Amino acid sequence: MVDHVRSAPRPDFLSKPSLSGEQVLLRPVTADDVPALMPMFLDAEASRLTGSHDDGAPDEGRIHAWYDSRHEQDDRLDLAVIERATGNVIGEAVLNEWDPGNESCGFRICLVPGTYGSGLGTEATRLIVGYGFEKLGLHRISLEVYAFNPRARRAYEKVGFVAEGVLRDALLWEGERVDATVMSILAPEWFQHGGRPETAGHASA
Repeated sequence: MVDHVRSAPRPDFLSKPSLSGEQVLLRPVTADDVPALMPMFLDAEASRLTGSHDDGAPDEGRIHAWYDSRHEQDDRLDLAVIERATGNVIGEAVLNEWDPGNESCGFRICLVPGTYGSGLGTEATRLIVGYGFEKLGLHRISLEVYAFNPRARRAYEKVGFVAEGVLRDALLWEGERVDATVMSILAPEWFQHGGRPETAGHASA
């Protein structure tokens, strides 16, 4: 008899929330956001940091159709990142690859060029990860970050993601083989520090 299996409620991915922080607002992404998001798909550096191999010029029509269908998805959450100071759409934050048997999701975030380094991505990450644990009932959220993107790794660490291991030579980019670090955050960790492990550490010291 298997006594460790329990029936968890299915996460409600069809309810697309709006999440408000000090610097950013997350809301359901729509096809109307495509013009603001296109710089992400056209930027060479964004492609490198996400390991997206160039298959030619982005097909805006296909991208439009993709975002037009996001509200129908019952196994993932795609939110637009809005900079509160300007009202501009500056990127997207996504919970995807839902694994119902293990109550886990993957996470990714991408911002348009010119918005890195000001804490916007860190806050957006904290907002959607918190929603994943507190509202969707997830146990684990994971991601992969490439070795040539230490800035992103540091942002993930600020939210509480922990390095688990290295996928060696996971990416071949312009002739160079690049490692990827697997990182994750667990629900018990989130409920302990609320996405601010450094502050929690100081408080308990």
